[in-house]
Amino acid sequence: MTQDKQSEWYDQWSMLSDEEQFLFEDWIAPNTLESFRDLDILECGCGGGQHTAFMAPFAKSVTAVDLNTIPIARQRCAEYDNVAFLEADIATMDIKRSFDVVISIGVVHHTDDPDRTIANLTRHVKPGGRLIVWVYSEEGNFLVRNVVEPIRRTFLTKLSRAALLTLSKAVTASLYPVVYSIYLLPLPFLPYYQYFGAFRRLSFGRNVVNVFDKLNAPQTEFINRARIEGWFGESRFDRVEIAPYRGVSYRASGVLRESWG
Repeated sequence: MTQDKQSEWYDQWSMLSDEEQFLFEDWIAPNTLESFRDLDILECGCGGGQHTAFMAPFAKSVTAVDLNTIPIARQRCAEYDNVAFLEADIATMDIKRSFDVVISIGVVHHTDDPDRTIANLTRHVKPGGRLIVWVYSEEGNFLVRNVVEPIRRTFLTKLSRAALLTLSKAVTASLYPVVYSIYLLPLPFLPYYQYFGAFRRLSFGRNVVNVFDKLNAPQTEFINRARIEGWFGESRFDRVEIAPYRGVSYRASGVLRESWG
């Protein structure tokens, strides 16, 4: 079954944007934008097209897929003639071709079935090509999973997106005194210690995006390391790189074996 459209994503990327290129570069490491030079890329879950715009100047082509936000992404990337957009469910799409790079940043954990989604992404990787994903981790997210998520499901789905944005700004502002006092101390045992180190590198607006995303997402399935290791099993992938990022997410990539499929 195809995943239902979710208007929350269209609303999110209509109101907000993500222009912090260094974050994208962190999430795709050890891959780099330069490593995409002259390659055909399939971006699975392009959102508002911000990451598409980072890759387009390097790639031979980018095929950007999303179920909810294609009009926004197309407008944001109008200057690039090597980008094509496709409205589809990344878990069930069949583009009938394979790509040098298949990439999904911050999307797989929001799908109905992350395992099925990864299997379909892998099916679109050219033998010798790369699969790159970044997902929220189960490890390190106890408070979000057990406090924020129940509050979101119980109360916040009833709010308008405008009201949710106001709430997100208030929550973000309330974090600053703590992040710039207690979290400046050498106390790495504190929850989200690494995450708040990144928080201090970002603008207020970009931190609002992070908070809004947690409160707005219709569904989130937090992914543990063992599950990611299964996605990038040695029978299918070489040069596998799986690493925690800021204690709350995983970045992972691998090169599909030539004999696979």
